[in-house]
Amino acid sequence: MTQAYVVRFVGGPLDGRVDSHAKPPEAPKQTVTHVHLHGGPKIVHHYDLQYAVEYGCEYRLRVED
Repeated sequence: MTQAYVVRFVGGPLDGRVDSHAKPPEAPKQTVTHVHLHGGPKIVHHYDLQYAVEYGCEYRLRVED
């Protein structure tokens, strides 16, 4: 039995989201952009890639200073 490659999201509106894939991507994206559209202004969040040896990788919310 093979384990799935797990991608977790930490922080922001995607916090707690977990995606699983059969195998690791050949070239994972270094940054994922999430755009939230609603009745108000467009809100954009950026998640940066960090590897997690135990299960795959994490995308952590970029904190703007």
